[in-house]
Amino acid sequence: MTEPFSILNPNQFTHELFDDADAAIERLIAIYDSHTSFLQNAFCKVAQGDIPAMGRYRATYPEICIRTNTHAHIDSRLSFGHVAGPGTYSTTITRPDLFKYYLKTQIKLLLRNHQIKVEIGPSQTPIPVHFAWPHGMNVEGSLPETWSRPLRDIFDVPDLSITDDAIVNGTKHFNSNEINPLAPFTGPRIDYSLHRLAHYTATRPEHFQNFVLFTNYQFYVDEFIAWAKEEIANSESKYDEFVEVGNQCTSKGHSEPCEGTAPPRLPQMPAYHLKRKDHSGITLVNIGVGPSNAKTITDHIAVLRPHAWLMLGHCAGLRNTQRLGDYVLAHGYVREDHVLDADLPTWVPIPPLAEVQVALEQSVADVTGLSGYELKRIMRTGTVATIDNRNWELRDHQEPVERLSQSRAIGLDMESATIAANGFRFRVPYGTLLCISDKPLHGELKLPGMASDFYTQQVKQHLKIGIRTMENLRKMPVERLHSRKLRSFAETAFQ
Repeated sequence: MTEPFSILNPNQFTHELFDDADAAIERLIAIYDSHTSFLQNAFCKVAQGDIPAMGRYRATYPEICIRTNTHAHIDSRLSFGHVAGPGTYSTTITRPDLFKYYLKTQIKLLLRNHQIKVEIGPSQTPIPVHFAWPHGMNVEGSLPETWSRPLRDIFDVPDLSITDDAIVNGTKHFNSNEINPLAPFTGPRIDYSLHRLAHYTATRPEHFQNFVLFTNYQFYVDEFIAWAKEEIANSESKYDEFVEVGNQCTSKGHSEPCEGTAPPRLPQMPAYHLKRKDHSGITLVNIGVGPSNAKTITDHIAVLRPHAWLMLGHCAGLRNTQRLGDYVLAHGYVREDHVLDADLPTWVPIPPLAEVQVALEQSVADVTGLSGYELKRIMRTGTVATIDNRNWELRDHQEPVERLSQSRAIGLDMESATIAANGFRFRVPYGTLLCISDKPLHGELKLPGMASDFYTQQVKQHLKIGIRTMENLRKMPVERLHSRKLRSFAETAFQ
């Protein structure tokens, strides 16, 4: 007779109702900490040879759930913070300590807008053992060399069938009697991205700030590091800490990191974080070249629910009236990058966001000292074309130039449309300000000498404009910055 198979669980929490956001979050943290500690301890036992004969270990994510029987009367200006109608809504939660400020904002809006309590308890979704360590763990590498049993026999492992973007893409359909999603990402999907972020950027997810700058040139990184260190050295600065690759943290008033270690080599997309309270500082990521990198990093940063991201890069100027060093403020995109075709069809327009556009234009005016009609001397607003072929100039020009002319494009690059499209897809406010570094259609190619002079003159000003834009956006109420343009017909309550 076969012995019964058993599931070994941590001490069970009950589901409880809360009308206070802080208390609800503390319960989420308690469940998460208890369940991940259970898996960590169980794995240590197994690694030492204490293997259950007829059982497996399982712990689950905590969840937030609400139930409502009525349609709420909602302020129509709000783009998030409410559910579409009567029903049950739920989401699994990971790292509630990391998302504490975000969760507090979302839960308080639900409590206020629906006049109901939120239910907190353990979900039915298992935590993969690989995700039980928030800062990563080489699970397979920690097992004895003699280990031969499949790990999935004893623990839950990552399951790609429940780790996808069906909710945020709007491709997951629910019946009226099903539990509807409360947030755009599930616990497993978020965990996947948090671990990927640490891998790609060599900094922990908790260092990321809510205002993110993307660039693809080391010149911008060097300038950002120099500026950030000046801010940290300034006792009157509102920034508290600067974090470099390898989680090297320099606190205000210090000139050298007090923790962390520089890695032997830079990661694929190094990140740098000038931090403020409530994650309201600025993160800069060097994404390298190409739309694939641009998609990869924004796929993962999106789970942190930032308030805005901007692309600061270079482009080819397509008009003879443009000069090297002029700025291009994108208000539309020709998407020939192709990496998002399966997730966001090219027939979907990517609209300009008024709040971001105004902040960018005002920052250009503030930094350059030009305004009104004079600003048009150095900046042009228009369509940016993003392609996946860096050496497009080597093709026969007639066909691509004709299409670029029909689109009214004024600049061409390899990343901007990808970042903007993923911002649209993930409901993250986005913008693009590029600097013209060459004019290949007019005989001005990007050659070493020309590029060096250009970088020396323009990088500091361009980065300063990007920083000024983020600081202006930070002054806006979150409810205003997260535009209703980014919300679809049936949206999650969490932004």
